[in-house]
Amino acid sequence: MAEIRTIDLTNFPSEEANLREACQTLGCFRLVGHGFPDSLPAEMKAVLRSLFQLPDEIKRLNSDVIPGSGYLSPSPTNPLYEAFGLYDASSPLDVDTFCSLLRASPLHRNTIQTYASKLHALVVDIASKIAKSLGVPSCPFEQWPCQFRLNKYSFTEETIGSSGVQIHSDSSFLTVLQEDDSVPGLEIMDSSGSFVPVHPVPGSFLINLGDIAKVWSNGRLHNLKHRVQCKEAGERISIALFLLGPKDSPVEPAPEFVDSDHPRLYRSFTVESYRQLLLSGPYTGDKLSHLLM
Repeated sequence: MAEIRTIDLTNFPSEEANLREACQTLGCFRLVGHGFPDSLPAEMKAVLRSLFQLPDEIKRLNSDVIPGSGYLSPSPTNPLYEAFGLYDASSPLDVDTFCSLLRASPLHRNTIQTYASKLHALVVDIASKIAKSLGVPSCPFEQWPCQFRLNKYSFTEETIGSSGVQIHSDSSFLTVLQEDDSVPGLEIMDSSGSFVPVHPVPGSFLINLGDIAKVWSNGRLHNLKHRVQCKEAGERISIALFLLGPKDSPVEPAPEFVDSDHPRLYRSFTVESYRQLLLSGPYTGDKLSHLLM
């Protein structure tokens, strides 16, 4: 199993060095002490199971706001995978629209709204602590869109050994993942370049850093490569919240990370243009190499 550091949110600022080390090496850590209501994750998964039972014509009403942000049906590339997308979970209007399009009941709507609100507050807190650990006292993370990706993997005995989702790094700043506690499958790339399985820990969240974090930090933060493999038969449900990046301004390094000894590594770009780049062709290696200065 992967050796992943555990970060306890109730133990700051003494956890700061541990957090910084995790983000600069593996680009991944397990979060505990987050104060999330115990029952809410299970309630949210129950809502998702009902949404995935909707007719296809209703699922497809969850259309893209920016490229790749809406419903994804099983495809030749990822035939075992489907997902809903909610472009900005920090926006009550976006959350309400998502619920209305999918005809969520009042109870389900309340669960989605509560989950989105609490998880958005958590992701902003995590990002701010990461920035502070690197010497950046403030950054307007609360203004950055947060995309939900609500995932379902349909694993059977016949698909064991197959790919659920192919190797990738997230195109976001960071991801907060609620794993499936019952059906495994997530694997991450360790420091040797090997993929190792991640053992779910109930009551925790898995946090990993993406491409935007690497650019924002001018290469100091590590963008984690990972994949999902079919290990056993079963329906696998996971919930990811991506802190995307600045909405109306370019992605570029914070000033604290650029000087004569540390020149800029990447050209400026927007979150939307980067997503369009990724969707335009297969990028199996380092996607950010296309944006080097």
